[in-house]
Amino acid sequence: MAFLSSFDISASGMTAQRQRLDIAAENISNISTTRTANGGPYRRKMVVLEEKPSTSFRSEFVSRLKKKTSSKGGVQVTQIIEDARDLNPVYNPEHPDANEEGYVMMPNVDYVKETVDGMAATRAYEANITAFNAMKLMAQKALEIGK
Repeated sequence: MAFLSSFDISASGMTAQRQRLDIAAENISNISTTRTANGGPYRRKMVVLEEKPSTSFRSEFVSRLKKKTSSKGGVQVTQIIEDARDLNPVYNPEHPDANEEGYVMMPNVDYVKETVDGMAATRAYEANITAFNAMKLMAQKALEIGK
């Protein structure tokens, strides 16, 4: 059934937004991390979302003729990249990671930006839940017609 692909689309959106929220939380939790496994300060991470590749018209047409289901749309996380913006120098000569001038390079994480990104991811997640529940209700009502 064609409408069942809507469940997959909403589920892919929920998965992508959960990943986006996880990255925002990771950024906030590392807002003052000056030393990572790589040796430098933590760099802000960002999620790159992309449309799931859909099939061509020809392959979609052939699969429909053969009554096969084909891959539907949705969204997917393609990569998680580091923000290339400059790190923030903070004067703190007592800090163990301070340079010879007394500056510590702090992560390029902005608390307000991460909070807004987390809120946007939460709202997008909720929108996908709403669409998912609407499809579920529609399926239930369709099954009640047969009673």
